[in-house]
Amino acid sequence: MDIETFLANLVAYASRILGPILSPWLIYQAIIILAIFGVSWALSNRIEPRLEERARSIRGHPGLLRVVVAFLRRLEWVIFIGLTLVALAVMRSLTWPSRSYLISVALSLAVVWLFVSVLSRIVRNRLVAKTISWLAWIYAALVILGIDQKVGTFLDSLALPLGEVHFSVLTLLKGTLLLITTLWLAVIVGRYVDERVQKTEELTPALRVLIGKVAKIGLVLIAGFGALSAVGIDLTVFTVFSGAIGLGLGFGLQKVISNFISGIIILLDRSIKPGDTISLEGTFGWIRELRARFVSVVTRDGREYLIPNEDFITGRVINWSFSDELVRLDVNFGVSYDADPHEVSRLAIDAAMTVGRVVADRRPVCWLTGFGDSSLDFVLRFWISDPQQGLTNVRGKVLLALWDTFKENGVGIPYPHREVILKTPFPEQGDAAKE
Repeated sequence: MDIETFLANLVAYASRILGPILSPWLIYQAIIILAIFGVSWALSNRIEPRLEERARSIRGHPGLLRVVVAFLRRLEWVIFIGLTLVALAVMRSLTWPSRSYLISVALSLAVVWLFVSVLSRIVRNRLVAKTISWLAWIYAALVILGIDQKVGTFLDSLALPLGEVHFSVLTLLKGTLLLITTLWLAVIVGRYVDERVQKTEELTPALRVLIGKVAKIGLVLIAGFGALSAVGIDLTVFTVFSGAIGLGLGFGLQKVISNFISGIIILLDRSIKPGDTISLEGTFGWIRELRARFVSVVTRDGREYLIPNEDFITGRVINWSFSDELVRLDVNFGVSYDADPHEVSRLAIDAAMTVGRVVADRRPVCWLTGFGDSSLDFVLRFWISDPQQGLTNVRGKVLLALWDTFKENGVGIPYPHREVILKTPFPEQGDAAKE
């Protein structure tokens, strides 16, 4: 069917439908519809603010609140539907049903638009919600007007032959709508599965992330292929593009695929997991999240580094909490030669034990490491179990505890001493003879 034939059929159909009502009653109905909408709009502007203020008092039911607010934001359509029902009942009781046909169509379209626009609110993306609502309303309008099959036949005639595949505009529209719907459902189900898996205490954190990502990706792929198969598209036609895709993966997407595969390896071997404290090329922080392409690492100063997964496979990574949360730290210090080294070791251990983050189960140790130029050199070693809370701060607290303890017990911390000797050179023999 070509465009001229379709338009001719459409005009003939419109003439056949509107012929009986092409009379003054058509003008009367249009005036009634416009009057009802004007009254509905004026009433909604007065009533909506008061009702919405009361609706905001609903607590503990966010889903119900969203639906109620969505209805209130379209209160003019609710009033329009109610007044149109009254007008339709009055007209059908006073005159022939054909003289209220336009009001009946307007009522049906308004009811469909109200429910479609409210139900689309469950989609958080505003652009997607508006697109879905308009497409659903247009389809419902075609069904109400009884021209859905003719429009479908016309759209199906606008086809692009691809071998044995009949690819028409109708197929494109069906495939797009079905693909959007199935992908949306797949994302919702994937998020639900991921949330349930994250709450499972029997699984390790890395395994939870792996199962969640596999579930999300798998559901999206299944939804995509299922939608394309449902509209009659043979999936074997995509083999034509396999060579181009392989070439693209070899050049443009090499790093992306490398990071993706590295992320899967990281999740499988559990070398790092959310919450681990790591050091990588001068970056010290704890892992916040594992993504398909990168790892989110948060440092003590609040910066969030997005490090590619490949760096964790090829680089040297220090995982402070890989197999054990306990981390040993060293603090070097020196005291005066007048101090008793045995007493200094005891005082240093007691001072370290006063710091809250120092693990009490593993008692600190203090060793004399050498006789310096101006001090006895010691190293104090202690353990902590929360490296993600920082290392510099706990070292600082231990040094302050040493300072206070040594000051209370009269142990001196010497300053460096340097002795400079100036020697006068001997006079030469010629200069001595002149004297």
